[in-house]
Formats: sequence, structure tokens, C-alpha cells
Amino acid sequence: MATMLSSLKYSDSLTVVGISFCTAFLCEGISWLLIYRTSSYKSLRSSIDKASKKLETMKTEGPSSTKKSKTKKIDRVETTLKESTRDLSLSKFKSGAVVAVVLFVVFGFLNSMFEGKSIAKLPFSPANLVQKMSHRGIPGDDPTDCSMAFLYFLCSISIRTNLQKFLGFSPPRGAANAGLFPMPDQKIN
Repeated sequence: MATMLSSLKYSDSLTVVGISFCTAFLCEGISWLLIYRTSSYKSLRSSIDKASKKLETMKTEGPSSTKKSKTKKIDRVETTLKESTRDLSLSKFKSGAVVAVVLFVVFGFLNSMFEGKSIAKLPFSPANLVQKMSHRGIPGDDPTDCSMAFLYFLCSISIRTNLQKFLGFSPPRGAANAGLFPMPDQKIN
């Protein structure tokens, strides 16, 4: 099996993509074990869903007679939503540390396997900033050569994000734009 894979034209690229898939599944398994199956995560997620739906209906309702009280209610719901989102982000920290260690180990392994080796050919000459990333650690001047780090980076981002959506682990609607350090409100009093 290994000799058959090494004789393929795209074996190095397929190896990196395959390891990226396996790493994404492993990381999501760790996240499920440490986060997604816990009752605190489920309750935080449901409270975020409820608050975001309530906020959406409050904002789409027609103008009421007491605009000041409606504004206070909206502010209260927004505060609840922000607090729940912050708590959800904090609960993901312990899994994030374990996942980061796994990703560093896998990256180190791949880096030692494909050090100084072009594993793919880009169909275009990338922009200067991207070229510094895509040609990292590869000898030669061909800008279309692609390093393992660049391919692994692209695969990790795209595969893990889509896997989270497929498995239903993506952040709730109301928490998508907020996080541990949300943007300050732009309200004018």
C-alpha cells in the first residue's frame, strides 16, 4: 500500500490532505469529548439560540407606544446574549489548548517529513505576501512551488470549518459575530 501511494504523481499532496482530514476528525472528536457533549455547553447553546431569536423578533416588531421600555428590553436581551456567548467561548478554552497541542505535533511531524520539498504545483504565480507563505522552506525560485505548510494550512482551515458545519458543531447564530473579545457597541445615546 505504501509503495503504491509513493509511486503516485501526487502522493505527497494526497498524504498532506489525508493527514489534514484525519487531524480534523481527531480535533473534532476531542472537542466533542471535552465540550459538545457536556450539559453546560448544551444549556449555553440553547440560551444563546433563545436570546438571539427573541432579539430578532423584538427588532422586527413594529414600533410600540413605549419606545423607551422596548429599548431597555432589547438592551437586556443583548446583554444576556453577550454574557452567554462569552461563557461559551470560555468553555471552549480547555479543548482549544488540547487541539492546539495536537495540531503542533502533527505540523512538526509533517514539517520533518517534507522539509525542503515541494509537494504541489500551484496553477498560478501567487501575490508576493502569499508567495512567502506558499514557498516557505523550499529551495529554488519557482513561485508556483507549494510547500507543505501552505497546503496543510489551507486544508486545515477549510476541512475543519466544513466538518464543524456538517457535524452541527458550528457556533449558534447569535454567537457567530461575538466572541471572547467582541467589538464595542456603536450606539449613540
